[in-house]
Amino acid sequence: MRQAAEDWNPSLYLKFEDERTRPPRDLLAQVPLVRPRRVVDIGCGPGNSTQLLAERWPEAEVIGLDSSPSMVKQASERLPGLRFEVADVATWAPEPGTDLIFGNAVFQWVPDHPAVLARLLAALPEGGVLAVQMPDNVAEPSHRLMAETAARGPWADRLAGAAREELPAIGTYYDLLKPHARHVDIWHTHYNHPLAGPAAIADWFRSTALRPYLGPLDETARAAFLADYTARLASAYPLRVDGTSLLRFPRLFILAVR
Repeated sequence: MRQAAEDWNPSLYLKFEDERTRPPRDLLAQVPLVRPRRVVDIGCGPGNSTQLLAERWPEAEVIGLDSSPSMVKQASERLPGLRFEVADVATWAPEPGTDLIFGNAVFQWVPDHPAVLARLLAALPEGGVLAVQMPDNVAEPSHRLMAETAARGPWADRLAGAAREELPAIGTYYDLLKPHARHVDIWHTHYNHPLAGPAAIADWFRSTALRPYLGPLDETARAAFLADYTARLASAYPLRVDGTSLLRFPRLFILAVR
């Protein structure tokens, strides 16, 4: 489900597993299903979110999907009793009997994702649930400084257009989903993750938002870009009393019941 020129790095992604698993845990807590038949984790990554689903509903058929072969391999090794597949959410459709589509930090990478969400919700049976979480942090210093680093370095031409677009307005999601749902709930949560300084913040995003910037660069240019970006982070995320930097991370949550 994730877009990039190179495959994703599960080890780098899991470096911050505890922090990355908080949003799917918070989203899952709002899902009103008691005994779903089939649960699909779209953009399952290395399986951390899929594990939450399997633990909550041990009797359900739980399936993990991701566009990254490396992530699917990692998830399969982590949870060998579950089914994982490489798939593209832009064309994927749920099988009959699917009661929950769960998407953790994946749809922001999907072109025209609001329309995709509406299509997936419409394909669910009555009472089925679409539960989605997406980073809503394009306006944060972390992302503004990515774009600034890209625009002011020798790599500017190669990185034109690498920045991710902001998410649509809340009303856009509501208007597209409500005709297919008896209930739609949309909210934001702002996390403040204490990380081990600016270098750790750069590491966090190396496995996600920085990938479109780093992908077109050779090894030398990547190192230079990361050094420049990390230096800029230092002023935006000063060290706190315990030597950590607080990464403010807004996320958008959507829960729709068919």
